[in-house]
Amino acid sequence: MGMTDVLIVGAGPTGLVLACDLARRGAAVRIVDRSPAPPRTSRAKGPNPRSLEVLDDLGVAEEVLAAGSAPLPMLKYRDRLPVAESDPWADSAPSPDAPYDRGWLIAQWRLEEILRDRLAGYGVGVELGREVTGLAEEPGGRHVDVTFAEGRPERARYVVGCDGAHSSVRKLLGIGFEGTTAEDQVMVCGDVDLAEGALDRTRWHQWFDEDGAVMLCPIPGTATGWWFQAGPERDGRGRPLAPTADGFRRLLARHTALPGRALTRAELLSTYRVNVRMADRFRAGRVFLAGDAAHVHAIAGGLGMNTGIQDAFNLGWKLGLVLAGHAGAELLDTYEEERLPVAARTLDLTSERLRATLEAIRRPGGGLDAAITSDTTGLGVGYRWSSLARGHAETRRAGGGLPDTLHAGDRVALDAESAGPHAGDRAPDAPCVDAVTGDRTRLHRVFAGPRTTVLGFGPGSAAVLRAVAAAYGDAGVRTCRVYAAHEDRAKPDPGVTVVDDAGHAATAYGTGGSDGTSTGTGTGTGAGTVVVVRPDHHLGLCAPADDARSVHAYLRRLHGADRSAPRSAVRSVERFSGTVDAARKG
Repeated sequence: MGMTDVLIVGAGPTGLVLACDLARRGAAVRIVDRSPAPPRTSRAKGPNPRSLEVLDDLGVAEEVLAAGSAPLPMLKYRDRLPVAESDPWADSAPSPDAPYDRGWLIAQWRLEEILRDRLAGYGVGVELGREVTGLAEEPGGRHVDVTFAEGRPERARYVVGCDGAHSSVRKLLGIGFEGTTAEDQVMVCGDVDLAEGALDRTRWHQWFDEDGAVMLCPIPGTATGWWFQAGPERDGRGRPLAPTADGFRRLLARHTALPGRALTRAELLSTYRVNVRMADRFRAGRVFLAGDAAHVHAIAGGLGMNTGIQDAFNLGWKLGLVLAGHAGAELLDTYEEERLPVAARTLDLTSERLRATLEAIRRPGGGLDAAITSDTTGLGVGYRWSSLARGHAETRRAGGGLPDTLHAGDRVALDAESAGPHAGDRAPDAPCVDAVTGDRTRLHRVFAGPRTTVLGFGPGSAAVLRAVAAAYGDAGVRTCRVYAAHEDRAKPDPGVTVVDDAGHAATAYGTGGSDGTSTGTGTGTGAGTVVVVRPDHHLGLCAPADDARSVHAYLRRLHGADRSAPRSAVRSVERFSGTVDAARKG
């Protein structure tokens, strides 16, 4: 029986993002789905700004943007007449630290096509018609044996269940999925065709009446396709009826000024009930849960698919480093440590946005814009409570070990505290110039790809970057020296060098003065600043440049001692740290 590094169960966006991330790291990954054909759904309307950053890192953002459209203004109706129009994104614009200021409309099946194509470029295809029926971790804890309804069993070092709210993987593990189902909050959904010219395709049309609702949003890339959502028809006892094409036509005629015959096709029909549930845990031994398999919530704010994509981006690099033999298996404990509190907060946030939306649509002119806030962009999600979020003094005390963590109830609240980047926060983007070619670039482009990045601000960071490049350059770590516009660049630097020509990087990273010698993170010493950026674009460590010991301790936690670098290179970091310590004491 052959051994797979990671077997992913479920080929929706969560599973495909994880598979792409692992495949580009060289992991032996397989992805299976019980469906006989690529799964199709009408639910998610596209990635939010944070997911666009993830897709950019995977190299597919441009294709996603080309295949979709910007979010549309919302036209609201009451009693068939237009009563209000709103554009929730009218006042937003890209900023230097966040180039994606809004989500993007794209059919989920089209996004999945793009991700499958990217995965195929790594030589990995989705194995369809494969339903997992058994999971057994080998007694020594070295692998998982997986059995299927048909076909031969498989053996994998790790298994990840990305198989949706009704997850077979979660059920086989016996993990609870506590929460509530609101039987009275029901919506019917589908993809439909409307007669050409029936409605303006530059608007998302929303009819909210006292006795029901219909919402129609044009599907990008189609001439006549629309997403259809509506309150269901009900029988004589008030029970919701299953969605049908004729039922959709009746709903259209009842609430809109269009005749039922304007709806010429309806497919991917489904009934949606508000479920707010979360798995008791996101891991059992060598098996993990991600996406809807781990958490489901109200669709208000559009965070379902997006939270799953970001689960995958958190887990992928950790599995990659453990499989490569750099990090210890305990790194995998931080997946649940970081993502479970985020999921819990997402359940609360979406429930609140649903409440606000239901309240808004009672009034003429209210609509789905009530669900959209800055919280739904995903850009503010961070992990300041995580054991991977390290202040430099804390790292020195712990010697790279685990510090005490906060109680779960205190965790996510930290993200809303003081301004400026902290360890655990999303790493800000910033436009800059490639110091070698003179081409425009940006920091997220530097971060792209499956590596940890060490940024150096200020002249004092040069020695740390050289030592890091020597010790870890072949172990998945890149260095980037960020020069202020006026700084002398005569000496050659290892790794990437960029010029912060407009000062946006210094502003975003709180390094204060344009020379990078002071910092808003409380780490300034006049020597400069070193920032470790995790592969998922979150800050791992912010330290003054003369604290090389903290930088080394943090990198050792993620990447071990580089086996391909001479031991002398690793010792050079420690010697540099010792020299600085001696100078301080003297």
